[in-house]
Amino acid sequence: MNIKIIKHRSKEYEQMIQLRMEVLRKPLGLQFSDEDLEKEKADILVGVFDEQELIGCCVLTKKDTATLQLRQMAVANSRQQHGIGTAILNAAELIAKEKGYKTLMMHARDVAVGFYKKCSYITVGDVFTEVGIPHYKMTKDLG
Repeated sequence: MNIKIIKHRSKEYEQMIQLRMEVLRKPLGLQFSDEDLEKEKADILVGVFDEQELIGCCVLTKKDTATLQLRQMAVANSRQQHGIGTAILNAAELIAKEKGYKTLMMHARDVAVGFYKKCSYITVGDVFTEVGIPHYKMTKDLG
């Protein structure tokens, strides 16, 4: 397993889009717009590879000088429950710390809240709807 930063609009980025479509978007009947993908030019794109195959990923978006938002975390369906999500989260936290951020936050799907709680994230506020499904804001102090 190899974790690395992916360049926007690269071949690896195209794999990332496909993985996110399969795991996150397609089940909800959603697509990416060109505008969605263009905004990611400023983001940190993290991929987990097994040889040349992308098996997991996430997007890190700057919210403010102290906070990064983890978005679009996905693990290939056939590779779930093998520690890949935890590896992505650990890498995201390390990247955030190295870049001087104090907090990592996300809008976690209701079904993923337990996973993030096991990784020391806390829920902030009440449930809300995003992309048609329940989410919770979750944060972790990286101090």
